[in-house]
Amino acid sequence: MLNDKVAIITGAAAGIGEATALFFAELGAKVVVLDRDGVGARHVAARIGDAAMAVEADMRDRTRLAAAVEATLERFSRIDILINNAGVYPRMPFLELTEEQWSDMQDVNLAGTFRMSQLVAAHMVKQKTGKIVNISSVTFFLGARLLSHYVAAKGGVIGLTRVMAKELGDYNIHVNCITPGAVQTASEKFFVTEEQSREFLTMQSLRRRLQPVDIARVCAFLAGPLSDGMTGQTVNVDGGWALY
Repeated sequence: MLNDKVAIITGAAAGIGEATALFFAELGAKVVVLDRDGVGARHVAARIGDAAMAVEADMRDRTRLAAAVEATLERFSRIDILINNAGVYPRMPFLELTEEQWSDMQDVNLAGTFRMSQLVAAHMVKQKTGKIVNISSVTFFLGARLLSHYVAAKGGVIGLTRVMAKELGDYNIHVNCITPGAVQTASEKFFVTEEQSREFLTMQSLRRRLQPVDIARVCAFLAGPLSDGMTGQTVNVDGGWALY
């Protein structure tokens, strides 16, 4: 389905990004594994082999992101797909949140998506084709304690998706968004307790924990030809938590 397509996946050293990189490679894509964790990115790329390239870059650093885009073009000659997955998830009570913590969250989760999209879309415009998938969060629809800065940023990603879809549609560039629910990842233990993890199942319609590959599969749908009639949409993948 993605044979010979070139995909840049941000935050691809672990979790949803890693699962998406591996799944895309299985579907025949050439994958750029981008992450600020260079060791982790290289590990994922090595698992894929010659069809992958690891790039170390921070979403706050436009210069490094631009260099990553140029390295992709030098290696693979084109960019067909961008998955904006990179993000951070620190918890903090609203009344204790500092200006610095607020700004850092927006810089990574929202401005990072803007930076990478703008850099990649400039080349997709020349090709007159492309698929961009932004990763937001179901917390935008639900609200979530201790995550005011995160929810605000992820809501911004949905708004950005809609405007990008309007402006880039003239160039046959599709821009869609995924709102994952509570995805079980290796890093989950740093953010939620075991009790909170069990509570997720009571709020979902499906009585199993979502896995990173569940999100990766929907990324593949939105990055491939089966979604050619869709743009500007937000697809909820949360096990039936928020129903709309």
